[in-house]
Amino acid sequence: QDTFKIQTQRAFLDVYLADGSNIRLDIQTSDTAERILEVTLCKMGLSGELIKYFSLFFFQDHDDGALSVVKKVAEFELPYVSLQSMKELHCKLGIRKWYMDPSLDTLLMDCRASLNLLYMQAVQEVKRNWVKPTEGQMQELELLQKNANKVKSLELIREMRFYGYVRLDPCICDYPEQSCSADIYVGNNEINCCIKLPTNQTKEVSFKINRLRSWQVTFLGATKDGEEDTLEFRFEYNDSGTWQWIILYTKQAFLLSSCLKKMISEHMMKAAKEGQE
Repeated sequence: QDTFKIQTQRAFLDVYLADGSNIRLDIQTSDTAERILEVTLCKMGLSGELIKYFSLFFFQDHDDGALSVVKKVAEFELPYVSLQSMKELHCKLGIRKWYMDPSLDTLLMDCRASLNLLYMQAVQEVKRNWVKPTEGQMQELELLQKNANKVKSLELIREMRFYGYVRLDPCICDYPEQSCSADIYVGNNEINCCIKLPTNQTKEVSFKINRLRSWQVTFLGATKDGEEDTLEFRFEYNDSGTWQWIILYTKQAFLLSSCLKKMISEHMMKAAKEGQE
């Protein structure tokens, strides 16, 4: 019963941007994510109608340079309180764009603050190996960045493979057989899995969301003493006319679920718009 009796007090909260810089806010510990996002983006000069295209996320910066987005922060969540309860995970609170359809970028290009946010995130994703440029694209990007051309740089990154996708940490999947390790990218109406088979061969599989019927997240608890809790993400997929359940064991199951919901809602909105025209 006392869980929700949070003592409100003033505190400082750091909100990180994709380039590693941060904005320090003077907040109330009871401030919601919605409020904190609004205050941060207004401080950056973002116009109010564009706030809906961004969200707060908890993320981890790893020593090897890898970036893990742990989860999207729910609007009603209290980020300060959540961070205190996740101390052992060494999470940071950061702003990222929150849409899965890259064509929506065009709505944000005319505002300097939103263009900066998009540019920072795109550059971060190239550096962190989320986006896969060709050698030629990489050379061209270096040249554009030397000339400080953000718009052209962003346009180039948008052409790179896996731009607009969310990359998950490597995880275990049961497809095409048990205990395969997989690199997973979610975006462009698909779950793209680069699966390492027991034979050490690599197989790339694309699960299209229009062939996905349902999914569920199950909490499995810690597998061994001292290990992090494991989550199971299973989805029902139509492969060549037969439905089958495919399972991923990933602690980012809720993030994956959020991404799928977002893709489906954007897809439906697009279809409804096209239907009206």
